[in-house]
Amino acid sequence: MASDGPDDERRAAGAQAPDGGWGWVVLVATMLVLALTLAFPSCVGIFYNDLQRDFHASNSQTSWVPSIMTAVLHAGGPVCSVLLERLGCRATVMLGGVLSGLGMAASSFTHSIGQLYVTAGVITGLGFCLSYQPAVTILGQYFVRRRAFANAISSTGTALGLCTLPVLANFLHGELGWRGSFLVLGGVLLNCCVCGAVMRPLAQTPTETPAVGREPSPESGCVGTSSRIQACVSKHMALDQLLHNRRYRVYAVAITWTMLGFVVPLIYLVPYATDNHMDAGRAASLLSVLGLVNIAVRPPVGVIFNLPWFRGRHVYVFSGALLVNGLSNAVCCLGPTFPVLLSYVLLYGLSMSVVGSLMFTVLMDVVDMSRFASALGLLAIMESVTLLVGPPLAGILVDSTGQYFYVFLACSAIVASAAIFLVVAFWWMDADERARHGGQRASQEESCHDPVVDSLDVCRPPGGAMT
Repeated sequence: MASDGPDDERRAAGAQAPDGGWGWVVLVATMLVLALTLAFPSCVGIFYNDLQRDFHASNSQTSWVPSIMTAVLHAGGPVCSVLLERLGCRATVMLGGVLSGLGMAASSFTHSIGQLYVTAGVITGLGFCLSYQPAVTILGQYFVRRRAFANAISSTGTALGLCTLPVLANFLHGELGWRGSFLVLGGVLLNCCVCGAVMRPLAQTPTETPAVGREPSPESGCVGTSSRIQACVSKHMALDQLLHNRRYRVYAVAITWTMLGFVVPLIYLVPYATDNHMDAGRAASLLSVLGLVNIAVRPPVGVIFNLPWFRGRHVYVFSGALLVNGLSNAVCCLGPTFPVLLSYVLLYGLSMSVVGSLMFTVLMDVVDMSRFASALGLLAIMESVTLLVGPPLAGILVDSTGQYFYVFLACSAIVASAAIFLVVAFWWMDADERARHGGQRASQEESCHDPVVDSLDVCRPPGGAMT
């Protein structure tokens, strides 16, 4: 039986992935973790009016709560990477569940918007980070051949959260108010601990031997000499990938720019609807519809994009879906009526399903799996900057104009421009590589016609003459 220690989990990347078996349990657990973490900030908008009234806060000030929560969720990547090295995936996910639950419970006792920034923003956000990143990492270790399918199925967890958390939050808000709701939601988040408990590391392959008595390498710790600190930073933040892997660099820049406008519509959809006299329950149901669309679409999307034809083309499908997602935000500008907003969430949900299904798959395509955790951590830090400033900038736009639809127009332009940049950059890199490979083959064929080179038999196929 596999042990629970971090040494065994560090060797998991070299173990043979079962592509099934206990991996299905890990897949379900990852799906639930994503439901409780990535989808949670979107339901904070249900409590906006109460928070503004009780704390005498503006739209911009209130929007910092989900903004800080989402930013810390991503910015905690290096901390999560270090804890993964020390504790392993299982213990790190459980620690994140404890932190997020305590953070939301403490939020119910706050008396100022600043205190809410610390409890709901920093503490809960860090807990989310420690839960979701290890869950995605261990899922990539359990699935290789079916990785695209597994990532698509696990990403339905975000859709599941979008479908259920707003309904639960709206019910709790009506029964208990925002303080009681935060306390109960804190208890709900403790379920991340249960999910983490089943994420056991992969068993060792027979050829592997435990590293007993091995001296620690210079990269094994983050305290000590400057060279050790430099090695640790390079290891846990994937700076080498950012500097030398141009595909990762382009992808990281595009995703960072995308996040400036990708999550903002989810935060402002309910306030936009209720500000235009739509019933709060009906407005919250829009997020539930969005979640249902994702649940229905992501599994077949995962099956389709796991087909051999799509290998090497994931990034182009991802870019196309991202472009549609960005342009869909302009639909909200047609009017704040329920039919218009319902059409919007249907179109947004379809494109979001493809984006969410392929986001981790594309990252796994552009970096080696052994560097995935650190590459995801660095990408998360870069995302956190735009995730932090996006909602407050949208709040300033609302406060200055008094209209919500300008927010959706701005998000449409931001996300669509990121999609265009991504597809053009990858097309150029693919064309450049094809040209270089074609030049190398032409050079080799020319060399084979040289009598001197031909006499060395380097151009002859084994066991026969050159044709």
